[in-house]
Amino acid sequence: MKIHTAEKPHTCDQCGKSFPYRGNLDKHMRIHTGEKPHKCDQCGKSFAQKGNLKEHMKIHTGQKPYTCDQCGKSFTHKGNLTVHKKIHTGEKPYACDHCGKCFIQKVPLNDHMRIHTGEKPHTCDQCGKGFIQKRNLNEHIKKVHTWERPFTCDQCGKSFTQKRNLNEHMKVHTGERLFTCDTCGKRFTLKGNLNEHMKIHTGEKPYACGQCGKCFIHKASLNKHMTIHTGEKPHTCAQCGKSYTQKGGLKDHMKIHTGEKPHTCDQCGKSFRKSGVFKEHLLIHSRKRLYSCDQCGKTFLRANFMKDHLKVHTKEKPYVCSLCGKSFSQMGTLKLHQKRHSGVKDHACSDCGKAFFTDGALKVHRTVHTRETPYKCSHCDKSFKRSEYLRIHERIHTGEKPYHCHSCGKSFTHFSSLTTHKKMHV
Repeated sequence: MKIHTAEKPHTCDQCGKSFPYRGNLDKHMRIHTGEKPHKCDQCGKSFAQKGNLKEHMKIHTGQKPYTCDQCGKSFTHKGNLTVHKKIHTGEKPYACDHCGKCFIQKVPLNDHMRIHTGEKPHTCDQCGKGFIQKRNLNEHIKKVHTWERPFTCDQCGKSFTQKRNLNEHMKVHTGERLFTCDTCGKRFTLKGNLNEHMKIHTGEKPYACGQCGKCFIHKASLNKHMTIHTGEKPHTCAQCGKSYTQKGGLKDHMKIHTGEKPHTCDQCGKSFRKSGVFKEHLLIHSRKRLYSCDQCGKTFLRANFMKDHLKVHTKEKPYVCSLCGKSFSQMGTLKLHQKRHSGVKDHACSDCGKAFFTDGALKVHRTVHTRETPYKCSHCDKSFKRSEYLRIHERIHTGEKPYHCHSCGKSFTHFSSLTTHKKMHV
């Protein structure tokens, strides 16, 4: 009857909360005393309430009695199913007052609010570092201070600090990709990867450089970019002392010393140190050049190459040499220019000792000794030292004239021919 009368005669002397029955108060007191009398006999984890132990046991039995009627996914707890269903309905009832971001649950909103307040209530007692969430602190302690990684993948042996990290990792082996992009159909193993991918479609670049204003999709990309301004190169080669801003740059550099070229073209046999360079090389054989300049018709293998090329037309030169003030349209050109100031030619020919500023220049020089002409025309027997020479030559066979005069519409095989022709209109 106390439930109906709302009578709650039993009050907690620690927090003031009231209960209709003494048994309810006794159970509640375990929150304050820390008492957890109900212990799991399989993993040793303890609980304050018997009901919580029963729910926990489903983890060991694999029991997932609560199934989503829309996608068939099953859950151990009813509460998890309730939260999951909001994914299908799109319901996000908890909104941030500062930025308007919405959440399915109240707890993630509370965690998110700390980004705005700067609050980091969970502090590591070993190094003093603060964290927004308790789980981030736990991961930090395991990773940095204890190195404990109790969760091991039985397929590849990789270990993890958290069970959920192992579960996410297992999708790599199973090939499971549950998260699909509605815009382009690309599928992802992790929800976080889908969220990052969506920024490509929305154009969102939330991470801005405080020094030059350049914006990035990912925080990691901003961190990498910042090393341009700081000049920081923490990754040093133990063999020659050369330093790099990125660890990946050092790894690629080490292949120079080991001679390792793991990426081999099955069409011409040419080998490459870097995966990206190898992929671009394959496009030479397929003749796939996806990106075309709308001003001069020149085509490119990659979008960023075309973007750099467009600066030729706009006369934009955002990269300035701090030593002489000369400006450049491309970062790579600035780096090459700065090498000329230093006089460092770290790419030496093993046959004659001649040194060069770039690896590309050395490769071109090497053909003097080897007389190698690896770029062969598929229409005739002619071959060339460089891929760009082959591309220009092939226009004889294809009749391609990619350079157009906007004044009279006449087309040309070579850019230099277009430049000469334009003088007639002046």
